[in-house]
Parts: sequence; C-alpha cells; structure tokens
Amino acid sequence: MRLASIPGVGRHQLERALRHVTSLLEVPPAADLPPAAPPELVEIPDFGPNPGRLSMYGHASAGLARGRPLVVLLHGCGQSAAGFAAGSGWLEAAPKLGIAIVAAEQRRANHHGGCFHWFRASDTARERGEAGSIHAMVETAVSTYGSDPARIFILGLSAGGAMAAAMLAAYPEIFAGGAIIAGLPAGAAASFGHGVARMTDAGPPPAAGWDGAVRAAAPPGHDGPWPRLTIWHGAADSTVDPANAENLVRQWTGLHGLDAAAGRIDRSGLRRYWGHPDRPAVEAWIMPGMDHGLPVASTRAGGYFLESDIDATAEIARFWHLAD
Repeated sequence: MRLASIPGVGRHQLERALRHVTSLLEVPPAADLPPAAPPELVEIPDFGPNPGRLSMYGHASAGLARGRPLVVLLHGCGQSAAGFAAGSGWLEAAPKLGIAIVAAEQRRANHHGGCFHWFRASDTARERGEAGSIHAMVETAVSTYGSDPARIFILGLSAGGAMAAAMLAAYPEIFAGGAIIAGLPAGAAASFGHGVARMTDAGPPPAAGWDGAVRAAAPPGHDGPWPRLTIWHGAADSTVDPANAENLVRQWTGLHGLDAAAGRIDRSGLRRYWGHPDRPAVEAWIMPGMDHGLPVASTRAGGYFLESDIDATAEIARFWHLAD
C-alpha cells in the first residue's frame, strides 16, 4: 500500500508516524520487567487450533476451586507474557483473588516487535488468525482450570489493549468484561498504515459508527448482552492519542444504550462511569500527566509500568467484582 493512499492522512504526517512507531517496536529487553518468567506461569503448548501461531501460558494456584473467574492477559509491544503478568501485578494477585490466568504471547517470528496484529482483519475476525488462537486458549483454560464460563475477563496494554477490544467485539458472548489500557477501539483500523494514523490522530468514526464496528464483528444476530468495560489512558500519552479513549467510551456506551456525554465523575475526580453506581457498564480513567503505559504501585514500576498512586490492577479487579 502506498503511503499516500490513506484518506485524510498526509504523506509527511504518515512518514513521521511510521518512523515513530518503528522506533517503539525496537524495545530493549530491559523494558520488560521482570525479564525471567516466574515459575508459576507455565507454557501450555497444545491448546487446540492455533491459526495465529501464538504461544499460551497459564497459571492456577494449587487447590483453586472450580467455578472461579478466568482473566486473559495480552501484553504490549516488546513485552513477554510472563513479564506482563508479573509486572502488571496480576500474577501476584491471582491466588489472593482466587482466579486463573491465561497469558497469550506474540512470537517474534510473527512480528519483530512482538506486537499483536490488532489492525489486521485476518487476525481480529472471529475464529481467524490471532483472535482464533486466543479463543482456543480460553476454551482450553476453562476446561483445564474448571473456570466459570460466565466470568471470563480480558485485559490488554497498548497493542494488546487494541487486540482485547477486537476480542470483545468478535466474542461478546464469551467475555463478561474487559479492560483496555492505552489502546484503541475495535474496528479503528484495517491496515498497518491506517493503524499508525489512528495512533497519532484518532480521527473520525468508521462509516457504521463506533458501536456499529462492534456489531459488525459480533456473531450474526447478537444484540447483547455486551461485556462491561473499563478504560485506562494517560492524558499525556505520546504514543497512542488519548482521543482513542474517548472513542472507546463512545463505542461501548453506544452498545449499552447509554449517553456518552452523561457520564458521572466519582470522588477520585479521575474516573467517569456510565450506568448503575454499584455496577457501571462502562468506566474511564484518564490519568493526568501520564504517558504511555499501565499505572502500577511503585514496587512494580519500570518500562511501560508507570508508578502511580492509583494501581490499575486493583481497580480493574474491583470493577470486575473478582473478589466476590
């Protein structure tokens, strides 16, 4: 595809964006904390159909009761499944919450920067490519760990966040909820170049509208229920335009039949929510001064894990009611 072939995007703008994203993909190993896989996270080599050629890792504490929730993790570019599971805090939280974990990993043979192909229809459509592989991992985990099929959640950072949005759109009947951190809406792009443009300038909605993009990706005839969603984005994100968080709000409030302009602000002053106060359908945290990454406690900070007084992992677990 020629650079000048993307409507509404100037050649020089796209060239600058491509150089910027290419540099981001060359993430040194030090950006992925910790570098070694914790022994509790183990690779599961045989998990059924794997059209996206991904790797599966899993964790369940000894004696974990059947019928407990399952959390699916999708790492960002330059990270590993083990590094993301540990650095985000989900691996440490798993035994306390009584949950099982699945962590999908992109192979460098598929993408040299270790990014999920969230912008490619052949990898985001139902039962195809990477989406099909992640779905197979979920089915294997539910069977292996005895997870509650009504309490499956998915979370991703950056490219993993955009891929999580695509999974929520393609498999809305599978997931009870999702969390998208520094990511993009489902259906935001249909090619690498278009994805780069969306990252640097979120731009207008697709022709069918933001919620229409999800409806088009969902199984035929599906019109709800839709997964609940928590959205996290740094207001100073220099990699993914924070306007993408607002587009995610429009996308998922539209699906839930809520007015995006009518969100309420809680006592933190950072969180808006839509729906019932005790169980909102959508919430959005826009973190002042924060760049591209996941807000975490200081003990886990480093790379794309950004030190914050608000720990996203704890708040996401609260939003999903995982301790119930």
